[in-house]
Amino acid sequence: MFAKFMSARFVLAAAGLASALMCGLAAPTTAAAQIPYLQLNSAEPKYAAIVIDANSGEMLYDKRADSPRYPASVTKVMTLYLTFEALSEGRLKLTDRVPFSSRAAAQAPTKLGLQAGDSISVDEAIRAMTVKSANDAAVAMAERLGGSESRFAALMTLRGQELGMRNSRFVNASGLPDSRQISTARDLAILSRATMRDFPQYYSYFSITGFNFRGNYVRGHNRLLTNMPGFDGLKTGYTNASGYNLAGSAVRDGRRLIAVVLGGSSTAWRDNNMEDLLTTGFDVLKRRSHGERTTIASNLYEDEPTGPIMRPSSEEGDGDQAGLKIVLTDNPRPPPALKVSPTLKAAQIPAKGAKKAKGEWGVQVGAFKSKGLAREQLMIVRSRFSKFVSDAEGAVEGAAGGNFRAQFQGLTAEAARGACQAISAKRQPCMVLAPG
Repeated sequence: MFAKFMSARFVLAAAGLASALMCGLAAPTTAAAQIPYLQLNSAEPKYAAIVIDANSGEMLYDKRADSPRYPASVTKVMTLYLTFEALSEGRLKLTDRVPFSSRAAAQAPTKLGLQAGDSISVDEAIRAMTVKSANDAAVAMAERLGGSESRFAALMTLRGQELGMRNSRFVNASGLPDSRQISTARDLAILSRATMRDFPQYYSYFSITGFNFRGNYVRGHNRLLTNMPGFDGLKTGYTNASGYNLAGSAVRDGRRLIAVVLGGSSTAWRDNNMEDLLTTGFDVLKRRSHGERTTIASNLYEDEPTGPIMRPSSEEGDGDQAGLKIVLTDNPRPPPALKVSPTLKAAQIPAKGAKKAKGEWGVQVGAFKSKGLAREQLMIVRSRFSKFVSDAEGAVEGAAGGNFRAQFQGLTAEAARGACQAISAKRQPCMVLAPG
Protein backbone atom coordinates (compact mmCIF):
# COMPACT_ATOMS: atom_id res chain seq x y z
CA MET A 1 0.00 0.00 0.00
CA PHE A 2 2.83 2.39 0.90
CA ALA A 3 4.69 2.15 -2.42
CA LYS A 4 1.74 2.36 -4.78
CA PHE A 5 0.88 5.99 -4.02
CA MET A 6 4.47 7.25 -4.00
CA SER A 7 5.64 9.64 -6.67
CA ALA A 8 8.50 8.59 -8.92
CA ARG A 9 10.92 10.87 -7.07
CA PHE A 10 9.81 9.53 -3.70
CA VAL A 11 10.31 5.97 -4.93
CA LEU A 12 13.83 6.83 -6.08
CA ALA A 13 14.64 8.29 -2.68
CA ALA A 14 13.22 5.23 -0.97
CA ALA A 15 15.22 2.95 -3.24
CA GLY A 16 18.43 4.46 -1.89
CA LEU A 17 17.18 4.29 1.66
CA ALA A 18 18.20 0.70 2.37
CA SER A 19 21.73 1.46 1.27
CA ALA A 20 21.80 4.61 3.41
CA LEU A 21 20.59 2.71 6.45
CA MET A 22 23.18 -0.03 5.87
CA CYS A 23 25.85 2.68 5.85
CA GLY A 24 24.74 3.76 9.32
CA LEU A 25 22.46 6.73 8.51
CA ALA A 26 20.37 6.00 11.56
CA ALA A 27 23.22 5.13 13.90
CA PRO A 28 25.82 7.29 15.68
CA THR A 29 29.01 7.85 13.77
CA THR A 30 32.56 8.61 14.86
CA ALA A 31 32.43 11.86 12.89
CA ALA A 32 29.33 13.01 14.73
CA ALA A 33 30.86 12.17 18.08
CA GLN A 34 33.88 14.31 17.25
CA ILE A 35 31.93 17.49 16.49
CA PRO A 36 33.09 19.92 19.23
CA TYR A 37 29.65 21.39 19.89
CA LEU A 38 28.17 17.96 20.50
CA GLN A 39 30.62 17.21 23.28
CA LEU A 40 29.76 18.14 26.87
CA ASN A 41 31.40 21.26 28.30
CA SER A 42 32.21 22.61 24.84
CA ALA A 43 33.82 26.04 24.94
CA GLU A 44 32.04 27.22 21.80
CA PRO A 45 28.95 29.36 22.39
CA LYS A 46 25.60 27.88 21.39
CA TYR A 47 24.57 31.03 19.57
CA ALA A 48 24.60 30.99 15.78
CA ALA A 49 22.64 33.09 13.28
CA ILE A 50 22.22 34.01 9.64
CA VAL A 51 20.15 36.50 7.62
CA ILE A 52 19.51 36.11 3.89
CA ASP A 53 17.53 37.90 1.21
CA ALA A 54 14.77 35.43 0.36
CA ASN A 55 14.58 36.55 -3.26
CA SER A 56 18.25 36.66 -4.26
CA GLY A 57 19.71 34.32 -1.67
CA GLU A 58 22.30 36.94 -0.70
CA MET A 59 23.74 36.38 2.75
CA LEU A 60 23.43 39.64 4.70
CA TYR A 61 24.72 38.41 8.06
CA ASP A 62 26.57 35.39 9.43
CA LYS A 63 27.53 34.33 12.94
CA ARG A 64 28.84 30.74 13.10
CA ALA A 65 26.36 29.87 10.35
CA ASP A 66 28.14 26.61 9.51
CA SER A 67 28.80 25.36 13.03
CA PRO A 68 26.80 22.23 13.94
CA ARG A 69 23.87 22.79 16.26
CA TYR A 70 20.86 20.89 17.55
CA PRO A 71 17.83 22.12 15.53
CA ALA A 72 15.21 21.08 18.13
CA SER A 73 11.66 21.60 16.82
CA VAL A 74 12.83 23.65 13.83
CA THR A 75 13.30 20.07 12.55
CA LYS A 76 9.56 20.06 11.88
CA VAL A 77 10.06 22.43 8.94
CA MET A 78 11.62 19.49 7.08
CA THR A 79 8.78 17.19 8.20
CA LEU A 80 6.37 19.80 6.86
CA TYR A 81 8.37 20.21 3.64
CA LEU A 82 7.88 16.51 2.87
CA THR A 83 4.21 16.78 3.90
CA PHE A 84 3.65 19.71 1.52
CA GLU A 85 5.48 17.78 -1.18
CA ALA A 86 3.11 14.84 -0.76
CA LEU A 87 0.11 17.20 -0.91
CA SER A 88 1.33 18.97 -4.04
CA GLU A 89 1.96 15.64 -5.78
CA GLY A 90 -1.44 14.20 -4.88
CA ARG A 91 -0.15 11.53 -2.49
CA LEU A 92 -2.02 13.23 0.35
CA LYS A 93 -5.16 15.30 0.73
CA LEU A 94 -5.84 17.73 3.54
CA THR A 95 -8.87 15.63 4.50
CA ASP A 96 -6.95 12.33 4.67
CA ARG A 97 -6.61 10.75 8.11
CA VAL A 98 -3.33 10.44 9.99
CA PRO A 99 -3.49 7.53 12.47
CA PHE A 100 -1.66 7.60 15.81
CA SER A 101 0.37 4.50 16.58
CA SER A 102 1.34 3.58 20.13
CA ARG A 103 4.80 4.99 19.34
CA ALA A 104 3.37 8.32 18.16
CA ALA A 105 1.05 8.55 21.16
CA ALA A 106 3.97 7.89 23.53
CA GLN A 107 6.05 10.88 22.39
CA ALA A 108 7.15 13.41 24.98
CA PRO A 109 5.41 16.81 25.16
CA THR A 110 4.70 19.13 23.61
CA LYS A 111 1.96 17.06 21.99
CA LEU A 112 -1.77 16.80 21.30
CA GLY A 113 -2.10 13.89 23.72
CA LEU A 114 -4.18 11.54 21.56
CA GLN A 115 -4.49 7.85 22.36
CA ALA A 116 -3.11 5.11 20.14
CA GLY A 117 -5.70 4.19 17.52
CA ASP A 118 -7.06 7.72 17.25
CA SER A 119 -6.50 9.84 14.15
CA ILE A 120 -6.58 13.43 12.91
CA SER A 121 -6.82 15.01 9.48
CA VAL A 122 -3.73 16.04 7.53
CA ASP A 123 -4.84 19.66 7.95
CA GLU A 124 -5.03 19.21 11.73
CA ALA A 125 -1.64 17.50 11.78
CA ILE A 126 -0.05 20.43 9.94
CA ARG A 127 -1.62 22.93 12.33
CA ALA A 128 -0.54 20.85 15.30
CA MET A 129 3.07 20.95 14.07
CA THR A 130 3.22 24.63 13.08
CA VAL A 131 1.25 26.04 16.02
CA LYS A 132 1.68 23.66 18.96
CA SER A 133 4.90 22.00 17.75
CA ALA A 134 3.22 18.68 18.57
CA ASN A 135 5.74 15.85 18.63
CA ASP A 136 3.09 13.13 18.46
CA ALA A 137 1.63 14.68 15.30
CA ALA A 138 5.10 14.84 13.70
CA VAL A 139 5.74 11.14 14.38
CA ALA A 140 2.27 10.19 13.16
CA MET A 141 2.83 12.11 9.92
CA ALA A 142 6.28 10.52 9.52
CA GLU A 143 4.75 7.05 9.86
CA ARG A 144 1.92 7.98 7.49
CA LEU A 145 4.37 9.06 4.78
CA GLY A 146 7.39 6.84 5.40
CA GLY A 147 6.01 3.72 6.99
CA SER A 148 8.19 4.29 10.06
CA GLU A 149 9.81 7.31 11.67
CA SER A 150 13.34 6.02 11.07
CA ARG A 151 12.56 5.45 7.39
CA PHE A 152 11.06 8.93 7.12
CA ALA A 153 14.02 10.51 8.94
CA ALA A 154 16.39 8.99 6.39
CA LEU A 155 14.24 10.52 3.65
CA MET A 156 14.47 13.86 5.45
CA THR A 157 18.26 13.68 5.32
CA LEU A 158 18.28 12.71 1.66
CA ARG A 159 15.90 15.51 0.69
CA GLY A 160 17.95 17.97 2.70
CA GLN A 161 21.06 16.96 0.80
CA GLU A 162 19.22 17.51 -2.48
CA LEU A 163 18.30 21.01 -1.33
CA GLY A 164 21.92 21.81 -0.43
CA MET A 165 21.82 21.17 3.33
CA ARG A 166 25.37 19.83 3.44
CA ASN A 167 25.76 19.67 7.21
CA SER A 168 22.42 18.30 8.39
CA ARG A 169 21.41 14.86 9.53
CA PHE A 170 17.96 13.83 10.77
CA VAL A 171 17.10 10.81 12.88
CA ASN A 172 13.61 11.81 13.99
CA ALA A 173 10.73 13.89 12.65
CA SER A 174 10.05 15.98 15.74
CA GLY A 175 13.37 17.44 16.90
CA LEU A 176 13.24 15.74 20.30
CA PRO A 177 16.75 15.41 21.81
CA ASP A 178 19.13 13.10 19.98
CA SER A 179 22.87 13.81 19.76
CA ARG A 180 22.93 12.43 16.21
CA GLN A 181 20.44 15.00 14.88
CA ILE A 182 22.34 18.11 13.80
CA SER A 183 22.01 21.03 11.43
CA THR A 184 23.38 24.56 10.99
CA ALA A 185 21.93 28.05 10.74
CA ARG A 186 22.84 28.12 7.04
CA ASP A 187 21.17 24.78 6.34
CA LEU A 188 17.99 25.80 8.14
CA ALA A 189 17.91 29.03 6.13
CA ILE A 190 18.23 26.95 2.95
CA LEU A 191 15.33 24.77 4.13
CA SER A 192 13.18 27.79 5.04
CA ARG A 193 13.80 29.40 1.65
CA ALA A 194 13.07 26.15 -0.20
CA THR A 195 9.82 25.65 1.71
CA MET A 196 8.38 29.04 0.83
CA ARG A 197 9.70 28.82 -2.73
CA ASP A 198 8.47 25.30 -3.51
CA PHE A 199 5.15 25.37 -1.64
CA PRO A 200 3.85 28.95 -1.43
CA GLN A 201 0.29 27.62 -1.37
CA TYR A 202 0.96 26.11 2.07
CA TYR A 203 3.24 28.74 3.57
CA SER A 204 0.33 30.46 5.36
CA TYR A 205 0.24 27.56 7.83
CA PHE A 206 3.35 29.07 9.45
CA SER A 207 1.43 32.29 10.18
CA ILE A 208 -1.32 30.67 12.25
CA THR A 209 -1.26 31.85 15.85
CA GLY A 210 -3.81 29.33 17.15
CA PHE A 211 -6.53 26.89 16.13
CA ASN A 212 -9.56 25.09 17.57
CA PHE A 213 -9.11 21.37 18.17
CA ARG A 214 -11.89 19.24 19.57
CA GLY A 215 -13.43 22.06 21.54
CA ASN A 216 -10.20 23.56 22.82
CA TYR A 217 -8.22 26.52 21.52
CA VAL A 218 -4.57 25.66 20.92
CA ARG A 219 -2.30 28.71 21.22
CA GLY A 220 1.01 28.98 19.38
CA HIS A 221 4.56 29.57 20.66
CA ASN A 222 5.74 32.10 18.07
CA ARG A 223 5.10 35.46 19.74
CA LEU A 224 6.65 37.50 16.92
CA LEU A 225 3.66 36.63 14.73
CA THR A 226 1.65 39.13 16.78
CA ASN A 227 4.45 41.38 18.05
CA MET A 228 6.40 42.23 14.88
CA PRO A 229 4.72 43.79 11.81
CA GLY A 230 5.41 41.81 8.65
CA PHE A 231 6.64 38.70 10.48
CA ASP A 232 4.83 35.61 9.15
CA GLY A 233 6.76 32.45 10.15
CA LEU A 234 8.33 29.97 10.46
CA LYS A 235 9.14 27.76 13.46
CA THR A 236 10.35 27.90 17.06
CA GLY A 237 12.34 25.21 18.85
CA TYR A 238 13.84 24.47 22.24
CA THR A 239 15.65 21.74 24.13
CA ASN A 240 18.07 22.06 27.04
CA ALA A 241 20.95 21.19 24.72
CA SER A 242 19.95 23.46 21.83
CA GLY A 243 18.83 26.58 23.65
CA TYR A 244 16.05 28.70 22.16
CA ASN A 245 15.88 28.44 18.36
CA LEU A 246 13.83 30.24 15.73
CA ALA A 247 13.66 30.18 11.95
CA GLY A 248 11.84 33.36 10.97
CA SER A 249 10.81 35.42 7.98
CA ALA A 250 9.28 38.84 7.45
CA VAL A 251 8.22 41.12 4.59
CA ARG A 252 8.63 44.88 4.42
CA ASP A 253 8.32 47.23 1.44
CA GLY A 254 8.02 44.29 -0.91
CA ARG A 255 11.26 42.65 0.28
CA ARG A 256 11.41 39.37 2.22
CA LEU A 257 14.19 38.37 4.61
CA ILE A 258 14.83 35.01 6.25
CA ALA A 259 16.72 34.75 9.53
CA VAL A 260 17.72 31.83 11.73
CA VAL A 261 18.69 32.27 15.39
CA LEU A 262 20.01 29.26 17.30
CA GLY A 263 21.10 28.87 20.91
CA GLY A 264 19.30 31.80 22.54
CA SER A 265 19.33 32.01 26.33
CA SER A 266 15.59 32.65 26.65
CA THR A 267 12.45 33.09 24.59
CA ALA A 268 12.62 36.87 25.03
CA TRP A 269 16.31 37.05 24.11
CA ARG A 270 15.76 34.91 21.01
CA ASP A 271 12.75 36.94 19.88
CA ASN A 272 14.51 40.27 20.47
CA ASN A 273 17.57 39.09 18.55
CA MET A 274 15.41 37.89 15.65
CA GLU A 275 13.58 41.21 15.53
CA ASP A 276 16.86 43.16 15.68
CA LEU A 277 18.36 41.11 12.84
CA LEU A 278 15.33 41.47 10.57
CA THR A 279 14.69 45.15 11.34
CA THR A 280 18.34 46.02 10.78
CA GLY A 281 18.36 43.92 7.63
CA PHE A 282 15.47 45.86 6.14
CA ASP A 283 17.16 49.12 7.09
CA VAL A 284 20.36 47.97 5.38
CA LEU A 285 18.46 47.10 2.19
CA LYS A 286 16.80 50.52 2.18
CA ARG A 287 20.06 52.37 2.74
CA ARG A 288 21.79 50.35 0.05
CA SER A 289 19.05 51.33 -2.40
CA HIS A 290 20.08 54.95 -1.73
CA GLY A 291 23.71 54.20 -2.49
CA GLU A 292 25.00 53.71 1.05
CA ARG A 293 27.51 50.92 1.56
CA THR A 294 26.61 49.19 4.81
CA THR A 295 25.96 45.81 6.44
CA ILE A 296 23.88 44.35 9.26
CA ALA A 297 27.02 43.60 11.28
CA SER A 298 28.19 47.21 11.16
CA ASN A 299 24.84 48.34 12.57
CA LEU A 300 24.50 45.83 15.38
CA TYR A 301 26.26 45.45 18.67
CA GLU A 302 25.70 41.97 19.98
CA ASP A 303 25.52 40.75 23.53
CA GLU A 304 25.69 36.99 23.08
CA PRO A 305 23.65 34.90 25.53
CA THR A 306 26.60 32.70 26.48
CA GLY A 307 28.91 35.07 28.34
CA PRO A 308 29.52 38.60 29.59
CA ILE A 309 32.05 39.67 26.96
CA MET A 310 30.61 42.23 24.57
CA ARG A 311 32.22 43.57 21.44
CA PRO A 312 31.22 45.06 18.11
CA SER A 313 30.47 42.29 15.64
CA SER A 314 33.00 41.74 12.89
CA GLU A 315 31.53 38.65 11.31
CA GLU A 316 31.06 40.07 7.84
CA GLY A 317 32.74 42.65 5.68
CA ASP A 318 31.28 45.27 3.41
CA GLY A 319 32.72 43.85 0.25
CA ASP A 320 33.24 40.12 0.46
CA GLN A 321 30.55 38.31 2.41
CA ALA A 322 27.90 40.84 1.48
CA GLY A 323 28.02 39.32 -2.00
CA LEU A 324 27.74 35.68 -0.97
CA LYS A 325 24.49 33.97 -1.85
CA ILE A 326 22.60 31.06 -0.40
CA VAL A 327 21.81 28.64 -3.20
CA LEU A 328 20.04 25.31 -2.98
CA THR A 329 22.80 23.15 -4.44
CA ASP A 330 26.14 24.67 -3.39
CA ASN A 331 26.93 26.52 -0.19
CA PRO A 332 30.58 27.61 0.16
CA ARG A 333 31.71 28.38 3.69
CA PRO A 334 32.68 32.00 4.41
CA PRO A 335 36.29 32.74 5.26
CA PRO A 336 37.12 33.03 8.98
CA ALA A 337 36.15 36.28 10.66
CA LEU A 338 38.65 38.75 12.03
CA LYS A 339 39.24 38.31 15.76
CA VAL A 340 39.29 41.53 17.77
CA SER A 341 40.90 41.81 21.18
CA PRO A 342 38.46 43.12 23.82
CA THR A 343 41.25 44.54 25.98
CA LEU A 344 41.43 48.03 24.58
CA LYS A 345 41.82 51.11 26.72
CA ALA A 346 40.11 54.46 26.46
CA ALA A 347 43.53 56.13 26.34
CA GLN A 348 43.81 54.98 22.73
CA ILE A 349 41.40 57.73 21.68
CA PRO A 350 43.55 60.83 21.24
CA ALA A 351 43.13 63.55 23.81
CA LYS A 352 42.10 67.06 22.91
CA GLY A 353 44.88 68.97 21.25
CA ALA A 354 46.34 65.91 19.52
CA LYS A 355 47.65 66.39 16.03
CA LYS A 356 44.87 66.29 13.47
CA ALA A 357 44.99 65.38 9.83
CA LYS A 358 44.42 68.25 7.44
CA GLY A 359 41.52 67.41 5.17
CA GLU A 360 37.76 67.52 4.83
CA TRP A 361 37.18 63.82 4.15
CA GLY A 362 36.43 61.05 6.65
CA VAL A 363 35.58 57.39 7.07
CA GLN A 364 32.75 55.72 8.95
CA VAL A 365 33.57 52.42 10.63
CA GLY A 366 30.20 51.39 12.03
CA ALA A 367 26.92 52.50 13.56
CA PHE A 368 25.71 51.37 16.97
CA LYS A 369 22.85 51.65 19.41
CA SER A 370 24.79 53.64 22.01
CA LYS A 371 27.52 56.25 22.04
CA GLY A 372 29.70 54.06 24.25
CA LEU A 373 29.68 51.23 21.75
CA ALA A 374 30.57 53.58 18.92
CA ARG A 375 33.52 54.92 20.92
CA GLU A 376 34.72 51.38 21.58
CA GLN A 377 34.67 50.70 17.85
CA LEU A 378 36.82 53.78 17.33
CA MET A 379 39.32 52.35 19.79
CA ILE A 380 39.33 48.99 18.04
CA VAL A 381 39.90 50.51 14.61
CA ARG A 382 42.54 52.96 15.85
CA SER A 383 44.37 50.10 17.55
CA ARG A 384 44.39 47.82 14.52
CA PHE A 385 44.77 50.42 11.77
CA SER A 386 46.82 53.14 13.45
CA LYS A 387 48.94 53.57 10.33
CA PHE A 388 45.92 54.95 8.48
CA VAL A 389 43.94 56.85 11.14
CA SER A 390 46.51 57.83 13.79
CA ASP A 391 46.30 61.52 12.88
CA ALA A 392 42.54 61.56 12.28
CA GLU A 393 40.03 62.84 14.80
CA GLY A 394 37.71 60.21 16.22
CA ALA A 395 34.09 61.33 16.46
CA VAL A 396 30.71 59.84 17.32
CA GLU A 397 27.87 61.36 15.34
CA GLY A 398 24.20 60.91 16.19
CA ALA A 399 21.93 59.84 13.34
CA ALA A 400 18.25 59.54 12.55
CA GLY A 401 16.78 56.41 14.03
CA GLY A 402 18.86 56.63 17.19
CA ASN A 403 22.08 55.12 15.86
CA PHE A 404 25.52 56.50 16.73
CA ARG A 405 28.03 56.46 13.90
CA ALA A 406 31.73 55.93 14.58
CA GLN A 407 33.78 58.15 12.27
CA PHE A 408 37.31 59.37 11.72
CA GLN A 409 37.36 62.94 10.40
CA GLY A 410 39.90 65.35 9.00
CA LEU A 411 41.44 63.10 6.33
CA THR A 412 42.42 63.91 2.79
CA ALA A 413 40.55 62.16 0.00
CA GLU A 414 43.54 59.92 -0.67
CA ALA A 415 43.98 59.08 3.01
CA ALA A 416 40.27 58.30 3.47
CA ARG A 417 40.20 55.96 0.47
CA GLY A 418 43.42 54.29 1.59
CA ALA A 419 42.11 53.81 5.11
CA CYS A 420 38.86 52.24 3.95
CA GLN A 421 40.69 49.99 1.52
CA ALA A 422 42.92 48.69 4.32
CA ILE A 423 40.08 48.35 6.83
CA SER A 424 37.74 46.60 4.39
CA ALA A 425 40.54 44.21 3.37
CA LYS A 426 40.51 42.94 6.95
CA ARG A 427 36.75 42.35 6.75
CA GLN A 428 35.85 45.37 8.87
CA PRO A 429 33.04 47.78 7.87
CA CYS A 430 34.19 51.07 6.38
CA MET A 431 32.62 53.78 4.27
CA VAL A 432 34.32 56.86 2.79
CA LEU A 433 32.69 60.18 3.75
CA ALA A 434 33.05 62.94 1.19
CA PRO A 435 32.96 66.64 2.19
CA GLY A 436 29.56 68.28 2.54
